[in-house]
Amino acid sequence: MNRPISRISPISASTRRPHLWPRAAVALATVGILSVSGLPQLQGTADAATKAMPCEQMFKLKGKPTDPGKLPWANGDAARPEADWDSYGFPNQRQAMDGLTLPDDPAARDKILGKLTLPYKKYAEGTPERVYATYKDYLSRNGNADTKYGGFGNWLNEAYIEVYGRNPRGEAFHGKVVKDLGLIGPDWICEETVTVTDPDTGKPYTRRFDAVNHKTKEVVEIKSGGNHDSSQAPKDRAFLKDPKYKDYKLRYAFGQQQSQDTARYTESLKKLGGAGRVTTYEHVSTPEAQFKPGKYTAQDTARSIGRSPDVIRQSPPNPADMKRQMDRIRAADPEGLRVRGPGGVDFSSLELRYVGKPVKGQGLNYSFSANKVDESSGLGYGGKERAELISDSFFTWLALTPEKFWVNLNPDEPDRVMDKTFGTTDAGRVLLQADLEMKHDYAKDMDPRTGIGKQLFAKLAAENIPCTHGVRNWIVPKPAEVREQDGGLYILDAPLKVNSVPQDFKTPQPNGSCDLTEAQHKRVQELMDTMIVPDIEKKVNTDAKYADLRTVYNARVAAEWIRQQDAKSPTDYHAIINSNKVTDWPLRGKNASWTPTQTYKDYVKSFTEGDYSYPCEKAGPPRHLRGGRRRLLQVAQGERHSGQVHRRAQEPAAYHRHLREGDDGRRGEQGAPRPRRQHRRPHRDRHGRQPDPHPDPDPHRRRLLHSPGHPGPRPLRPGRSPAGAPGDQHASGGLANTGTQIATIAGVAALLVGAGTTLVWLRRRRNGLG
Repeated sequence: MNRPISRISPISASTRRPHLWPRAAVALATVGILSVSGLPQLQGTADAATKAMPCEQMFKLKGKPTDPGKLPWANGDAARPEADWDSYGFPNQRQAMDGLTLPDDPAARDKILGKLTLPYKKYAEGTPERVYATYKDYLSRNGNADTKYGGFGNWLNEAYIEVYGRNPRGEAFHGKVVKDLGLIGPDWICEETVTVTDPDTGKPYTRRFDAVNHKTKEVVEIKSGGNHDSSQAPKDRAFLKDPKYKDYKLRYAFGQQQSQDTARYTESLKKLGGAGRVTTYEHVSTPEAQFKPGKYTAQDTARSIGRSPDVIRQSPPNPADMKRQMDRIRAADPEGLRVRGPGGVDFSSLELRYVGKPVKGQGLNYSFSANKVDESSGLGYGGKERAELISDSFFTWLALTPEKFWVNLNPDEPDRVMDKTFGTTDAGRVLLQADLEMKHDYAKDMDPRTGIGKQLFAKLAAENIPCTHGVRNWIVPKPAEVREQDGGLYILDAPLKVNSVPQDFKTPQPNGSCDLTEAQHKRVQELMDTMIVPDIEKKVNTDAKYADLRTVYNARVAAEWIRQQDAKSPTDYHAIINSNKVTDWPLRGKNASWTPTQTYKDYVKSFTEGDYSYPCEKAGPPRHLRGGRRRLLQVAQGERHSGQVHRRAQEPAAYHRHLREGDDGRRGEQGAPRPRRQHRRPHRDRHGRQPDPHPDPDPHRRRLLHSPGHPGPRPLRPGRSPAGAPGDQHASGGLANTGTQIATIAGVAALLVGAGTTLVWLRRRRNGLG
């Protein structure tokens, strides 16, 4: 079963590019606000205590043991309820060095490393010299080349920091399971070694189990991650086959959801052992490295709870690098000690879902959500890029005044594509690109040969309507559902809507003219609205190619709310809001050279030349027919014509998104308030989340609605072009509609209401990657 994951992190309010992204969302196996609940009372260490002893003695626990019949695995496989997921601490001071860098240039790198001598242990732990010397030692043993990790950063995170923390993490989780499940009393012995013999081969093995109870005849193997130790597989099989242990049961307790490979392994043990002898239990908990931040600690790590920044920072930029990383990690971890890393997160689903109350001098809390996947999916790449998009968009919505939030793809208006400043940001790029993508999808749906288009034209032909008029499509937000609780805002749902109205354009296109009566115009639009538009709207809200758009919109909703809080009392982001300075959040990476003109040219090419073609028959000379604005139905009407029909990207949807104004924030050291739980019901929304079983009839739940004075888009009659002035209001609510600008949103504070109780995204998902 897939689950959503989320985390709380700090956001810097600096006028420099804030590091919103790093400690972003992914708590791997946990959702919601996690408590860093180190286990100070668990002083023993399983590693040091290699000889068996009572578990309560090993971990210095007192209390009453749990009735065996009430242990979670008593009735078979089990998983910890999401409401109980939490975190635990373990010591790893090396985490404080995760901000250390080394130049990629070999000459510059060697200049730094050349000053150090081996052995590396002569340098003090916790110093950059110790880290660099250790890396130098690694290079010296590998021909002075890092072909395994591909660079210092990967080595630092995967080898120097993560491996060092494995044993402490495993010991801490061992103690946590013992404590949480009450595996105490004289009958529970930890770290007991048993001798088993495989009756098929006669080969003896020694197998040390994390906990053994000879009275109830149970042995427990505890793993802080979701993986098994492949070296223990023959021993476990021998244990299940050994006649002297035929009445014993093997219990596996995992700290995370089992990987697919481990699930297959435990299933094979169940078949071997017979009915009820092998069970698995997922005691989902997130490990939290405990360390004292220092000079070389990454900013996001120093100010955050949890290991989310590690996951995002370690996320490779592309699928090929992701595969190399996972192969490398698996090879270095045959014992299954590693917790889930970037490979277990689908970063394409990363979204901002919570912002806390901004406090002057402290910033605010925030939380991302993302879908968890099995590491074999290969979807753990692109985390840094995705998080940067969220961060940059968030600050863009703060910095720019709302009249700049518009984009416009109209072949008749090459000089009014989008605001110049907005066009230098990734938020603006995403809006314009999504508009073009939506037009392409609309054109595909209008294809008379297949699917919805075929059904549409069959209806038109049956009603003797010879063609279709031009249309203008754009995307607007539906009401966004939010909850304001304990001073923070939870974004529960932020769906988008596609609007469509008739419209003609001056730019020539070779589809020919087609005159329709007023009644025919109305009927054509009615059929498009009921057959084509819903499918496009579904794609905009669910298709992966619109994920950036949904992400940018969520950031906009959050930013608007923070902006409102700043209006009440100045926050750390006061100087950013309405400054119209976005140079700190420019176009990045592969999109750094993008310009609005590029997208506009792509659109015009599609508009005038078509996206694809197909044979068409009609009496008379050959003729090129282009899809999009007018769809000729000669074939359906029995007329013959040899030629091609070219279908273009859907007419200018002057797609102008009205994003709500907002703010960003940085979270403080403390976690945000955890929302109170409510019951579930089977229905799930587009995100796979379950809504409240009892919808609130009162203002405990509020929605982002159309702004006062802005009733929404006006339909345009055939032949009427959109209003030329950028300030013309063709918009609803908070997301900028394509094609026009939005004036400052008035009275929007009244649209966001407080005192909610449920964070819907914490619900478990049954479908998708979550």
